Amino acid sequence: MEKITLIGPFKQIIPMTGLPLKGALNDSQLSIIADGGIVLKNEHIIAIGTFESLKAIYTHAHIHHLKGNHVCVPGFIDCHTHICFGGSRANDYAMRNAGSSYLEIAKSGGGIWDTVTQTRKSTQEQLVKSTIKLANRHLKNGTTTIEVKSGYGLTVNEELKMLRAIKIANIEALADLVPTCLAAHMLPKDFKGTEVEYLNEMSKKLFPILLKEQLANRIDAFIEQSAFSPVQVQPYFETAKQMGFHITVHADQFTTSGSKVAIDFHAISADHLEASTDKEVHLLANSTTIATALPGASIGLGCAFAPARKILDAGGALAIASDHNPGSAPMGDLLTQASILGTFEKLTNTEVLAGITFRAAAALNLTDRGILKEGGLADLAVFHTSNYQDILYNQGNLKPCMVWKNGSLVYDKHN
Repeated sequence: MEKITLIGPFKQIIPMTGLPLKGALNDSQLSIIADGGIVLKNEHIIAIGTFESLKAIYTHAHIHHLKGNHVCVPGFIDCHTHICFGGSRANDYAMRNAGSSYLEIAKSGGGIWDTVTQTRKSTQEQLVKSTIKLANRHLKNGTTTIEVKSGYGLTVNEELKMLRAIKIANIEALADLVPTCLAAHMLPKDFKGTEVEYLNEMSKKLFPILLKEQLANRIDAFIEQSAFSPVQVQPYFETAKQMGFHITVHADQFTTSGSKVAIDFHAISADHLEASTDKEVHLLANSTTIATALPGASIGLGCAFAPARKILDAGGALAIASDHNPGSAPMGDLLTQASILGTFEKLTNTEVLAGITFRAAAALNLTDRGILKEGGLADLAVFHTSNYQDILYNQGNLKPCMVWKNGSLVYDKHN
């Protein structure tokens, strides 16, 4: 049975409409609907406007009446996370802050391999449970769509275990989970062969099962000196493209070269970019690849942020994601990280909000969310304030009081 609901009145609705995908944005471009209302029909938005005008039109709608001042923005989209994992890397964090290098931590038993070991020990059921728990935590912070990578299994069976866990978690979690296969995270220590042989095995044995079971349509690879080179990754990505997968790349985190590969393969996004120089910024800006900044990794590792300001000024499309993972980005608070990135990179409020809404949606090849529009998904983050600027001004300390997902109120701070 169809149910029509009118929500409001909102002091402000920030629909994020009418803004370009690429380039710098100033706050004068931001559309603000004062004293607004939103009409939902099942999981979609069917009208947005002033509350009183909508109330006069939709006379039979159920009214979800808001008391006090509220601001509504699109549900946030976190387009790069690793929230399916086993164990903890708290010791890595302590060692890093005490002055140990990445190599020293890895030699002592830490690093990505530590998480691989702990994830392999976890059952599929345990991974489902922990992924749902983290996804629901993100949801309460206003994030209604979350990309989730594999990459801590690094064998065909263990990668399948992770991706099957993500698929089950997506059914049970309140947020939408978008799976990505990151079997090319690093060469596993127990693989008896070269990087090329490992990638060949993954593409031949794993990719067909991903398609058969509909576990993921996105293939990611970490291009870095500690992982895989552009030459090693090329046949892996070529196979993925031939099979119809979308490409995304862990690029330019510590050294450059990854973003060039992303552009050459028409990847949907190139993520990290902390090491990107003016050359890479120019290449990205003149491509269709979304540049995704991961401020959580910069905060977690104590290193420079991606050159977000330069990317935008050069005409690039900038998304912002949390990189939530147990090693380099354990915070997992997208709004806090995006606010901090805005401060250090001198991003306007509109640029930050675009980076965690419709531009992040583009990094996941999604067109039905990230903007509040007629026909779009009714994914809403509602804040108890009269001024949208307070959301970023409080640097993540102002949390949503309500979250709507697919037209349903899934989180209400007051209940």
